[in-house]
Amino acid sequence: EKTENIGARRLHTILERLLESASFEASDLNGQKIIIDKDYVDQQLQALAADEDLSRFIL
Repeated sequence: EKTENIGARRLHTILERLLESASFEASDLNGQKIIIDKDYVDQQLQALAADEDLSRFIL
Protein backbone atom coordinates (compact mmCIF):
# COMPACT_ATOMS: atom_id res chain seq x y z
CA GLU A 1 0.00 0.00 0.00
CA LYS A 2 1.40 3.39 -0.99
CA THR A 3 -0.42 5.43 1.64
CA GLU A 4 -0.33 5.24 5.40
CA ASN A 5 -2.37 6.80 8.14
CA ILE A 6 -1.22 10.24 9.16
CA GLY A 7 -0.92 9.47 12.88
CA ALA A 8 -1.93 11.58 15.84
CA ARG A 9 1.35 13.48 16.21
CA ARG A 10 1.53 14.46 12.56
CA LEU A 11 -2.16 15.40 12.58
CA HIS A 12 -1.55 17.59 15.65
CA THR A 13 1.35 19.32 13.86
CA ILE A 14 -0.74 19.94 10.75
CA LEU A 15 -3.70 21.32 12.71
CA GLU A 16 -1.40 23.49 14.81
CA ARG A 17 0.18 24.97 11.68
CA LEU A 18 -3.22 25.39 10.04
CA LEU A 19 -4.75 27.30 12.94
CA GLU A 20 -1.66 29.18 14.11
CA SER A 21 -2.41 32.56 12.50
CA ALA A 22 -6.13 32.32 13.28
CA SER A 23 -5.29 31.71 16.95
CA PHE A 24 -3.04 34.75 17.19
CA GLU A 25 -5.44 37.02 15.28
CA ALA A 26 -8.63 35.85 17.02
CA SER A 27 -8.62 38.52 19.73
CA ASP A 28 -8.44 41.26 17.08
CA LEU A 29 -11.41 39.95 15.09
CA ASN A 30 -14.08 40.99 17.61
CA GLY A 31 -16.62 38.28 16.82
CA GLN A 32 -15.92 38.00 13.09
CA LYS A 33 -15.96 34.55 11.57
CA ILE A 34 -12.90 32.87 10.16
CA ILE A 35 -13.70 30.74 7.14
CA ILE A 36 -11.35 27.84 6.63
CA ASP A 37 -11.70 26.60 3.07
CA LYS A 38 -9.41 24.88 0.59
CA ASP A 39 -7.60 28.11 -0.31
CA TYR A 40 -6.95 28.94 3.36
CA VAL A 41 -5.62 25.44 4.00
CA ASP A 42 -3.41 25.56 0.91
CA GLN A 43 -2.02 28.94 1.94
CA GLN A 44 -1.33 27.97 5.54
CA LEU A 45 0.20 24.58 4.79
CA GLN A 46 2.18 25.36 1.65
CA ALA A 47 5.51 25.57 3.52
CA LEU A 48 4.82 22.33 5.39
CA ALA A 49 3.85 20.53 2.20
CA ALA A 50 6.98 21.79 0.45
CA ASP A 51 9.22 20.57 3.28
CA GLU A 52 7.92 17.02 3.39
CA ASP A 53 6.52 14.46 1.01
CA LEU A 54 2.93 14.29 2.27
CA SER A 55 1.66 12.38 -0.75
CA ARG A 56 2.10 9.08 1.05
CA PHE A 57 -0.16 10.12 3.93
CA ILE A 58 -3.93 10.02 3.99
CA LEU A 59 -5.10 13.59 4.58
